[in-house]
Amino acid sequence: MNETPSSPGFQPLDREGLVQTVAKMLSKAIVTGQLAPGARLSESVVARELGVSRAPVREAARLLESSGLVTYEPNRGFFVRQVSAKAIADLYEFRIVIELAAVKRLIRTWNDDIHAALSAQLAEINRVATDDFDMLTQVEADLQFHRLLCSGSGNPKFLTVFDQIATETEFSIMVIGRLYDDPDRLAKTHEPVLEALCSGDETQAVDAMQYHIGEAQRLVTEQFRILEEGKTPQ
Repeated sequence: MNETPSSPGFQPLDREGLVQTVAKMLSKAIVTGQLAPGARLSESVVARELGVSRAPVREAARLLESSGLVTYEPNRGFFVRQVSAKAIADLYEFRIVIELAAVKRLIRTWNDDIHAALSAQLAEINRVATDDFDMLTQVEADLQFHRLLCSGSGNPKFLTVFDQIATETEFSIMVIGRLYDDPDRLAKTHEPVLEALCSGDETQAVDAMQYHIGEAQRLVTEQFRILEEGKTPQ
């Protein structure tokens, strides 16, 4: 078998690295709508277009299945997941459980480094909250704020679980096309959360986070119900 020469400055991808690379490419195609909900994920087509064998594509699809982006149907293959209002409501309900638990720990582990990281990310959310940036960039900035919350809690399990559902959250928002009419509103909704954390009051912080995610749950679920009724999202 002929070996593919590596590019200067790059290391050849091992099997795991190749699978992760394919998974990231497919994930981006799904989240951005290049692969629409319900579309079949043809292993042979993807493998041919990427210039790889079918095996890493199949393994990548399994990873996307575990992250909630695709489903597998016996004897038919992988399909981009069809998202429902109920599934989204369930997803956000799970996020509330995980992130409220993370916030309770975060209050106890709070320090200047965590404060600086969250403040910087809030500034980034505000920076991209304009029409000059696409929605994916804005959603990624939003989710990074929540990722930092889980990371700062000191319990790595919170971060692991959050990362497993973050892509599914991103996908659900991208399907409806927006969360708020004004992207600046997305940025502003994070400010009470950071203020509550800075107060050091656990009850205040939990209430702020519960309202923040609960309001997102209401808005996203409402938009999906509109889509299910065949109407144009408001």
